[in-house]
Amino acid sequence: ETRPEVFAHNLETVPRIFKRIRPAFRYERSLDVISQARAFGLITKSNLILGMGETREEVTQALVDLHAAGCDLITITQYLRPTPKHHPVERWVKPNEFVELSAEANEIGFAGVMSGPLVRSSYRAGRLYKQAQEKRANI
Repeated sequence: ETRPEVFAHNLETVPRIFKRIRPAFRYERSLDVISQARAFGLITKSNLILGMGETREEVTQALVDLHAAGCDLITITQYLRPTPKHHPVERWVKPNEFVELSAEANEIGFAGVMSGPLVRSSYRAGRLYKQAQEKRANI
């Protein structure tokens, strides 16, 4: 049987602006995809992109939602507008907020967290995967 080492499904944003940012997807369905992958025994990973109009409280709730859905690994990054046709950057997140969100995600219980303005979805994937394996071995 072959299977992925990590199943990644990027939530990307919070419920209030989800439909505007990801019109072809639904927030709850994305959480369900992660739950199903976790139920299948896979290590799961997601990503939140900040700076598109979300509040700090909404980011916290999205982290709680992801963890409750069974997400093991999380990356948190700054939104960078790819073209003028895309959603504008509504704010540049300060580096200390990424540090705070990393600590918060660790407190929530994620097995691995990478948080910073230039972190990308696969950033340090090997390190995060190892952290998830170690956490599962200790459960």
